[in-house]
Amino acid sequence: MQRTYDIIDNKLTEVQGGPGPCMVTIYINPTESERKHLIDDFKLDEHTLNSALDPDELSRLEFEPEHIAIIFKRPRSYSQKDLFLFRVASTGAFLFKDRLIIVISEDVPLFDSQQLIKAKTPAYILIKLIYRSIFHFLEHLKIISLVSDQLQDKINKSMENKHLINLFTLEKSLVYYLNSINSNGFVLERLKLNAAKIGFAVEELEFLDDTIIENSQCYKQAEIYSNILAGLMDARVSIVSNNLNVLMKTLNIITIAIMVPTLVVSAFSMNVAIPLQGHPRAFWIIMGFAVTSVMGVIYLWRMKRW
Repeated sequence: MQRTYDIIDNKLTEVQGGPGPCMVTIYINPTESERKHLIDDFKLDEHTLNSALDPDELSRLEFEPEHIAIIFKRPRSYSQKDLFLFRVASTGAFLFKDRLIIVISEDVPLFDSQQLIKAKTPAYILIKLIYRSIFHFLEHLKIISLVSDQLQDKINKSMENKHLINLFTLEKSLVYYLNSINSNGFVLERLKLNAAKIGFAVEELEFLDDTIIENSQCYKQAEIYSNILAGLMDARVSIVSNNLNVLMKTLNIITIAIMVPTLVVSAFSMNVAIPLQGHPRAFWIIMGFAVTSVMGVIYLWRMKRW
């Protein structure tokens, strides 16, 4: 699947692919024929092209004779079937002098309204793409924080392991995010170091500096969330164990409260001569003993604060 864009009046506008070159071309999970076209006609490295579709590939920057190749990380769209696991995906950006080719593995919106309006050059759009991925990471971090708070409230009141497992899954997601944001930071630093070689304009270089700052802040925020979540995991495990102990204590008290009146009734049920066996109100007297024993256990329980 392919989408093409041109910059018209400083606005990135989607156009139908024509005979002329387009400023920005997006290949979504390219077919074999499209891959062959990219490799043969645009001289893209086959390994780098495959890396753009590999979610486990680290971010990197490579210089080719006619273009520069950038692999950067972005969050994948979350769905209910992911079961609290926030994943990351790779994006390949191939910057030529007059065009930008983007390769992604799934059909996701890469541009927001601001990016569509303030588009200027392919290099500027490339930096905006990385900036958009940073903003996307920040949005997911807020969601992870809200979900973790909800799970912690459920853990405080529940003895089920599923909420604890979900919390472990969120912690695993933060590890992936930290690694991805950190590797994106290395790519941004390399872009800045090679700004003259790439040919960034002054405005593009200033925007790149802002993007580096945003990525650094995003990494620190993810690191804080990860440290807090990891630090609270042991406490949450203890809470689940304590909830189980409280339940067992309550069950033991209920068992004792039931056994005491049972003992009273059993004592008066033996097939031997027993007191009150000829009394006309023996049944109610024995029931009274049983109820009194239950009240005594409850009183002792509250007095001892068990």
